[in-house]
Amino acid sequence: MREHICLIARTVPAEWGITGRSTWSLRTLAEHLIARGVVAALSREHLRRILRKDGVSWQTTTTWKASNDPYFIAEMQRVLELYDHPPADGRVICVDEFGPLNLMPRKGKRWRPARSPARLRATHNRYFGVMHMIAALDLATSKLYYRIRRRKRWREFLSFLKTLRSRWPGERLYVIMDNYSPHKHPQVRAWAADNDVELVFLPTYGSWLNLDRIRIRRAALRRPQRHRPPHPRRAEQGNRWPRPLAQRPRPAKDQLRRQLTHPKLDQLSGKGCVTGH
Repeated sequence: MREHICLIARTVPAEWGITGRSTWSLRTLAEHLIARGVVAALSREHLRRILRKDGVSWQTTTTWKASNDPYFIAEMQRVLELYDHPPADGRVICVDEFGPLNLMPRKGKRWRPARSPARLRATHNRYFGVMHMIAALDLATSKLYYRIRRRKRWREFLSFLKTLRSRWPGERLYVIMDNYSPHKHPQVRAWAADNDVELVFLPTYGSWLNLDRIRIRRAALRRPQRHRPPHPRRAEQGNRWPRPLAQRPRPAKDQLRRQLTHPKLDQLSGKGCVTGH
């Protein structure tokens, strides 16, 4: 009987033809169980204890979106093949952008007398405007290379690709990235074809396949300003990022969950390093 009750609790009222309610409350669920003849009588408190004992809890719902790309399987397999079996003649690079970046102060920790936390002056002005990050993750070394720019157009992206090309001369670069329009600019494609750079595009709604995406959001944005006072200038902020980023670097290989019905990335863990200018 307990299993039957928990099974019904994991459904929604609409599945039982009940309109006007999007989810169960303890009262409506108890009334439904009695009406269905599952139990003769059941109080809300008893129902709550049953659900709690069997591990059924009240949780926030999440969403996911399936890709409508007709070439999703082929494009996904191409990306996973590069992750699992990097070409011997080149280097696999994951590229992504993020922005606009802000100067919002973030809470940190430090030794202080009890009940007397340190207070840092917050910044509320953007004298030099917002900035954007363009980053590349080298899967061979787990190093994250990035640039801070005022805009993230095709010109900035092409300049970043040229920087990557000069960093690894003589190697073919396999650059994995999403379908952001600057990535597909004709001049970017032409330059890549002339400089031994293969642009590997992710499937539509498949940005979760990009290992650099999770690295940027977890490492580059959550750690820079913790334990540090606010930076009055963007240049100072950009120059201070490499050190805190290198405190807890993580490798990038073999961390992709291949569950197409629920696409997520595993947490990255281990050792590596970060560089930036």
